Amino acid sequence: MSTSNRTIRVLYSFPLRIGADRICYTAWQQVNGLAAAGAELLLAPASVGRPLPAGAAVAPTLAWRNLRVPFRVVGTMRAVALHDRIVAARLERLVGTIDLIHTWPLGALETLKTAARLGIPTVLERPNAHTRFAMEVVQAECEQLGVALPPDHEHAYDREKLEREEAEYSLATRLLCPADFVVKTFLDRGFTKHQLVRHIYGYDERIYYPAEAQRAPGRGLTMLFVGACAVRKGVHFALEAWLKSPASKEGKFLIAGEFLPAYREKLAAMLAHPSVTVLGHRNDVPELMRNSDVVVLPSIEEGFPLVLAEAVGCGCVPLASEACAEICQHMTTGLTHRVGDVETLAQQITMLHENRELLKELRAESIEAAKGVTWTAAGRVLFDAYRQTLEELGKSPAPGESFDRQTVSAH
Repeated sequence: MSTSNRTIRVLYSFPLRIGADRICYTAWQQVNGLAAAGAELLLAPASVGRPLPAGAAVAPTLAWRNLRVPFRVVGTMRAVALHDRIVAARLERLVGTIDLIHTWPLGALETLKTAARLGIPTVLERPNAHTRFAMEVVQAECEQLGVALPPDHEHAYDREKLEREEAEYSLATRLLCPADFVVKTFLDRGFTKHQLVRHIYGYDERIYYPAEAQRAPGRGLTMLFVGACAVRKGVHFALEAWLKSPASKEGKFLIAGEFLPAYREKLAAMLAHPSVTVLGHRNDVPELMRNSDVVVLPSIEEGFPLVLAEAVGCGCVPLASEACAEICQHMTTGLTHRVGDVETLAQQITMLHENRELLKELRAESIEAAKGVTWTAAGRVLFDAYRQTLEELGKSPAPGESFDRQTVSAH
């Protein structure tokens, strides 16, 4: 049965403050893209941080008017578990009014169990690689460097968190993977292609756009890193490669992001080089990207490289490890290297430093490719992923009444 001519009614469950920073911003952009693609949305976030699509029904789980459950007091794990139980309790009243449930990690276990009992298809967002893989590779690199992660760090080993996420993996109808690298980490753990469905994230082209004029060719190369300065992002690889390249004699390496203190201490000697500037957290990232030649992201594990999408939108050429090369086609829209391959990365920096014509060609191709990874495009891709999931299950949107706020908030 085809869903091609019918909308899809989606319960979108998000266990945090939608529209806040990081994945909360990702979720917010995702629902905007879904609304534009034609999905009929029932949004169940913990709370709301930015205006949501006008046509969506919204029923927060952990907020009422101006009151919110304080995550810092309750604890994030307890809060997201409460959100999960509330959404699960609502499902009985939603049978026949929703076609699919979109869930996010750590806040989905009871929802997925209840949905399975009621026969409602589910998809589980995978914003990063398989969590066990991520914890293991980050821990190994930390030991190699002699840097200890704080116990509450998102990539520090946490048995309770890992077991909960792996239980969620096993219950979801499909796992939503935003990159081929993410898919590979699940296939390597024994999942089948049938369990995984691809989609993408994107960037806001109203904020991230190229400068009208290109940078003057006679200037030194400017390389930029943007993001959390953590071991998993491979900032140490970028610094080593930069200092091996003659680009460091004439150019600048700008680092926009906050460092883990132990990591910064370990890298202190390289950070002290006169060509390196640590900018800290910045609110002018789009302008930094427009004024830089290349952006570097040598991560050892990654989901969808949002910062690279934003960078190519600004005309900044990506240098990416294979863990985050989703939108970086080697020698066409950027340059890629194997994870941890400092020598190759150094050679690539040198090549772009010396060959500005190649830099110009890569810039032009990456700007064109960026048009396919806006948040609007991502919404269409995700809507098609929903449709694909339903068609593979032999389901189509069932006739019935649409949800309303009174129904969805009952629990």
